[in-house]
Amino acid sequence: MNKALSNVTIVICRSIFAVACLLAAINANAQTAPYKFDLGANLGMSGYIGDASTANLYAHPGFAAELGFRYIPDTRWAIKASFSTFGLSGNTADSNNVLPDGAQYSFTSQVYDLTARAEFNFFAYGIGETYKRLRRWTPFLAVGFGAALSSSGGSTSIMPVIPMTFGIKFKIKERLNLMAEFTMTKAFGDHVDGPELSDLNTIKSSFYKNTDWYSRLSVGISYEFGKRCETCHYVD
Repeated sequence: MNKALSNVTIVICRSIFAVACLLAAINANAQTAPYKFDLGANLGMSGYIGDASTANLYAHPGFAAELGFRYIPDTRWAIKASFSTFGLSGNTADSNNVLPDGAQYSFTSQVYDLTARAEFNFFAYGIGETYKRLRRWTPFLAVGFGAALSSSGGSTSIMPVIPMTFGIKFKIKERLNLMAEFTMTKAFGDHVDGPELSDLNTIKSSFYKNTDWYSRLSVGISYEFGKRCETCHYVD
């Protein structure tokens, strides 16, 4: 068992090192972004996977909204802080799992999360001179961390979360961006769907199965500001 765990650890470390080297090589060609900051909003549909829904994320779609602020160091990377809200609901009648005594449960909850994430653009993103090889559209990946507050049935719960995002950005104008993204968030707790649905089968299960996930499929728009000075005037 220890030998197998050691081999897995070695594979993971090698994979992380390879990805880090690849990103470093890609980032070596990154250009400084003309604007430092970005402010935007997203609207879309929310979904949930947990005790009341084990397969279909959007069996009971809800409303999701986000306000976000980015720091843009260059054309490849961005650091984003965001505040989001998700309307979630579910019903164990939709699940193939049979609960003790044939019980059925449903829930509605409102989740608020505050997160920070790092975004990586596949292409150098922007509008500019051709020699900079900028593209006005790019796919991107993002991962981050934060905290969420869930309110359901008169009960509230706070838990750490990890959001993971895949999306596409398109630059409408020099400062104006349009984006579409899918975000999947892992909640490090089992109360997104309320206390009644925590560990319904009264069986200790794996961490993956005994915690909740929620998601957002959304479109958004953002505006860049804080123009950088392109020419440095040196005075002796």
